[in-house]
Amino acid sequence: MKAGQSIFETIRHFNEIGQEYWSAREFYTVLEYLKWDKFLSVIDKAKQTCKNFGEGRGDHFPLVGKLIK
Repeated sequence: MKAGQSIFETIRHFNEIGQEYWSAREFYTVLEYLKWDKFLSVIDKAKQTCKNFGEGRGDHFPLVGKLIK
């Protein structure tokens, strides 16, 4: 981590058109959740909040998969 850089900046990614995003798999450890399944409930609540406010969940929580070798 560079001086003056937050932990969130160190796990930030950019897609092919330059939009920034964060991986939930990296984010949950930064937020000090011990288990992935505990963090999934937080994501589900955030998705529901988007829906309640008329926001497209897919705009904020795109489905991304990672292939296992």
